[in-house]
Formats: sequence, C-alpha cells, structure tokens
Amino acid sequence: MSRLSVLLTRRWPRAVEEVLARTYDLSRNHEDRALSAGAIAAALRDFDFVCPTVTDRIDAEVLAGGPIRARALCNFGAGVGHIDLEACASAGLVVTNTPDVLTDDTADLAMMLALMCARRAGEGERLVRADRWPGWSPTHLLGTRLSGKTIGIVGFGRIGRATAQRAHCGFGMSVIYASRHRAPSIIEQELAARHLALDQLFAEADVISIHVPGGQSNRHLVDARRLSLMKRSAILVNTARGEVVDEEALIAALTRGDIAAAGLDVYQHEPHLPAALRSLENAVLLPHLGSATDETRVAMGLRVVANLDAIVAGQTPPDRVA
Repeated sequence: MSRLSVLLTRRWPRAVEEVLARTYDLSRNHEDRALSAGAIAAALRDFDFVCPTVTDRIDAEVLAGGPIRARALCNFGAGVGHIDLEACASAGLVVTNTPDVLTDDTADLAMMLALMCARRAGEGERLVRADRWPGWSPTHLLGTRLSGKTIGIVGFGRIGRATAQRAHCGFGMSVIYASRHRAPSIIEQELAARHLALDQLFAEADVISIHVPGGQSNRHLVDARRLSLMKRSAILVNTARGEVVDEEALIAALTRGDIAAAGLDVYQHEPHLPAALRSLENAVLLPHLGSATDETRVAMGLRVVANLDAIVAGQTPPDRVA
C-alpha cells in the first residue's frame, strides 16, 4: 500500500523530518529557499499534503493553478496571514497552524529587543566589532532603564500576555494593553494591566510591543499618525508581522527623532529591508528569530505531525484554522 505524500516547502529540524519519514512519503526542499508561486501551485497538484511556512504566499491565484490533489495545508508556524483562508475553504483545503508552542520564545525576544533599544546595545556592539570604541566614559552611549516604565501591549493574546508578564514581574513595568476583546479580570489583576483605546496606549506607553496577526485587516495599523502620538523617548518593538508597521513612516520617525528607537524582528518585504532602515543607529534589526530555538522549532514540527495524523485518521485536526 502506497504511503501518502507530504512536501515540506523548507527544511525542518532533522528530528521532525525523521518522524515524518517513518509514516509518509516525504519530500524535502533541499535548497531550503522559498518556492515560487508556480512551484507551490504544482505541489498542490502533486502531493497529498503540503506543509508551507511564512515564506510561502498561497493566495487565490496560486490555488487557481489547476486541479488540487492536496487535502490540507499544514502550516509550520502560528501566523497564517500568508494564506488566503477563504480561498482555501472554497478549494476544499483544510488549513492548520502551530499555536501555543512559540509563545515563550517570542515573548523573550520582544523583551530582548526592548532591552537592546533601551540600553543601545546594537550601537555598542557595532562600535566594538568595528574597533571604534574609544573606551569607557561617564556619558558614552547613555540609554534608559526599563524598570518602572510603562509597556503598551498591542494585541493581548498568548504572546502579548507572556510579554506583559515578563515586563511586569521581571522589570516592574506598568502594563497597559489594547485588544479587541478585554482580558478576564483575573489576568488584568495578575498583571496590574489596564485596558486602553489604541491611540491612548500609543500616547502613554514608554515601550510599545506589537502582538497582533498580520493580514490586510492589520496592515499599517502602526502608521504615521499613530507614531506621531508616541513620546519622543518611546520605543517600538515588533515581533508580530512586518505589514503591521508602515516601514516608511517608521523610518521617517526614527530619522527625525520623533521616537527614540525601534526593535524589529519582522519586515514588510522579508528578507529585503530598505537601505534607510539598515542605516539607522536607533534601529535594532533581527532576522525573524522569534521562534528560533531548537526546542520550539522541533515542537512546531511535531504539532504539524499531530495535525497530519489527525486528518489521515479522519479526525478534526487540533489546530485547524480553516
């Protein structure tokens, strides 16, 4: 009896690939480069299951590329803004993701970016590597402390709450948050968190950390107007999705000194960044490392395996999003 075929659009941790290969006819993208739209369309015709990542844009045009053999898109990642869920539903494709397992790592990274911005760590590291450090002095690269400041969390889901917990319990920061749905009172009490309108949050916070989904509904949620509401001493952190922040408006605000700094792990057109953004000393720039630990990437892969196995067994996959 032939085994069901599975395509991984990128290379995954070896431990997960080995688990998949025991049960499925597994194909890997050995070049580990983002597939073209045409290649993804072909994969949907040729494989029983396709396992994409954030680098794969799967829209109505891709799905219209011909008869679809695939039964499901089992996404390696929590965010599914790169997948047109309505078009998948119309095409009869099940879509799953990998929630929960990347919460702690992404919250850790958000706090790391906030600290790097506050203490000007990126500037200092570049000075040392370039052999341009003039030596210690009382006024060199003065930053600011996070302790006692106010953090504004935009999007109060799992990752937003985990970031708030680290900021409040670890650094004694006050927590304000903006979310479509107010958190249960027990969580607000635990974190001493106040729910505010989004514009008010931008005006009050010393650090703003973004934790909303991507997609058209949140495109440029952080635009020139909202950036203008921020304090000149404030820091913006984005570990969510690049399209949530208007990059050109952010570059302008950082260049003028309208805000103090920005810590970014995601970008509008990854992996391409505007030269103007790369040149800014008050921007800390990471290459999309939010979930990049061995533990989390393996856990994400095993979550995909669980979804695949459930579908094959005729069950509802635990992480179905469409």
